[in-house]
Amino acid sequence: MATRPASRKEAGLIHEGLTMLTFEEIKSWSEEEARERLASSDTDVANILRVAAEAGIADAQALYGQMNLDGKGIERDEAEALRWFSQAAKAGHPMAMNMIGRCCEFGWGTTIDKSLAAQWYDAAARLGLDWGMYNLATLYCLGEGVSVDRKEAYRLFEAAAKLGHAKSVNMLGGFYEDGWVVEKDMEIAASLYRQAAEAGDFRGEFNHARMLIAQARWAEAQAWIAKIPGTATDMFVEKVRQWLAHHPEPLVRPLAKVLCGKPG
Repeated sequence: MATRPASRKEAGLIHEGLTMLTFEEIKSWSEEEARERLASSDTDVANILRVAAEAGIADAQALYGQMNLDGKGIERDEAEALRWFSQAAKAGHPMAMNMIGRCCEFGWGTTIDKSLAAQWYDAAARLGLDWGMYNLATLYCLGEGVSVDRKEAYRLFEAAAKLGHAKSVNMLGGFYEDGWVVEKDMEIAASLYRQAAEAGDFRGEFNHARMLIAQARWAEAQAWIAKIPGTATDMFVEKVRQWLAHHPEPLVRPLAKVLCGKPG
């Protein structure tokens, strides 16, 4: 009995420019050639990752899921992103578990379920992933999907900070500034904010600038404020601009111009 020929997808073949690519070919690449291929266009990278993902490589599945989620090199597809994250998570991939949590928290490709998000973040955190620790700690702070538990949030932020997670370092600064769980200590808070800023966290940059403003160190504060738009969301940048523009200290208000090029 005759059988139909396998489709290109079934055969593990896809277009990469004018050539066809298979997983066997990918495995034959030298380290240098692999670096060159992965430094090419987003579309080519997506194609390469898709072949590797379909071959069962967990890292590729997680990365290809992220490209689907971001719409980078391919059309954005939240459901497809979640499918690939799920495949990688089955293989025990911590970041894929974390990303399933993100999908559950924000409703990407599924319904919003913050309790389920917390469970996935916890799974990633237990495997030592700093982002899992950070995201779970944030839910504990907000009481979303879990009961408010600042002590557990602090423990998780501290664990992630020890791994070099800049956003967690910034959050610890907030605990010391507000006196949550720990005794209020503005000196420690300022030090933590500075560390987070130096590590590139945009919220850390803002908080460090706030501490400098409180000391009337205008030029230093301005330098850190100027860094914020480089990585911050537009919404956060606007919040900072408004904070500066309406600050009670007249010498601070002109710093808003650093963010938008217009008077505050």
